[in-house]
Amino acid sequence: MLVLHKIDEIKAVISQEKLKNKTIGFVPTMGALHQGHISLINYSKKETDITVCSIFVNPTQFNNQTDLKHYPRTPEADIKLLEAAGCDILYMPEVSDVYPENDIRKFDFGYLDNILEGATRPGHFNGVGQVVSILLEGVKPDKAYFGSKDYQQVMVVKSLAKQLQLPVEIIPCPILRESDGLAMSSRNTRLTAEERKIAAFIPQWMQEAIVVIKEKGIEAAKQFINEKVSKVPEMKLDYYEVCDAETLESISEIKSVTLSGADSYRHEGHQKAISLIAVFVGNIRLIDNWMVN
Repeated sequence: MLVLHKIDEIKAVISQEKLKNKTIGFVPTMGALHQGHISLINYSKKETDITVCSIFVNPTQFNNQTDLKHYPRTPEADIKLLEAAGCDILYMPEVSDVYPENDIRKFDFGYLDNILEGATRPGHFNGVGQVVSILLEGVKPDKAYFGSKDYQQVMVVKSLAKQLQLPVEIIPCPILRESDGLAMSSRNTRLTAEERKIAAFIPQWMQEAIVVIKEKGIEAAKQFINEKVSKVPEMKLDYYEVCDAETLESISEIKSVTLSGADSYRHEGHQKAISLIAVFVGNIRLIDNWMVN
């Protein structure tokens, strides 16, 4: 695996590969890698000729400096994981290489900036836009792979690529989960043993809430989640919402819609909906999402 630290180096290597008509797959990460990240590498390896991974803890997307300071960093272990997975190129830059000068660009992601993660983490998605645009313009991949745990972020990145007219296909990949259902996350390593046990309630309650949605409606599910979280002193709910899966607009009920199939066959179906949560376990903020239907 080729390990590079400068954007100019990676641009030169990629341009040589493109001259050979090689397709480029890209997995941007902030390190502290786990099998969820490796699954993205695997998707890229199946679909493209050259797989590039980046590891960069991006300071502009943290609105909590303590969170930035304590974000887990495990470069040696990350390199071993990527080598074992067959990653071709690793880009590990310093902040000064990604941001040689202060990035003052402002992106407009519309209402996505003001709901869910956008509402609770002001400026977060602008920082995501800054770093992802720099990485995509540097690596120039044909396909870029993102985990669906960050469902809203994937929508933001798709909007970014469209705004900047970048010739890249943004590919969301399924969430990988631990044996108890907890979504894999670099932040899980910061949980104490007791907090880790408590965190396993998140996917369990979310699945139970889906049953409540179908039997009693969305408001009843919100009340169910609120009651569950409020009974655990170590937990604090940031938000739980049920949204249209295509737009992320909050919904109060799942509507029937007319669907068109092959040969103009039309039938009644249901609006595609997704439930999303952000919850603190101790001081660690975890997010997750589950499709409702």
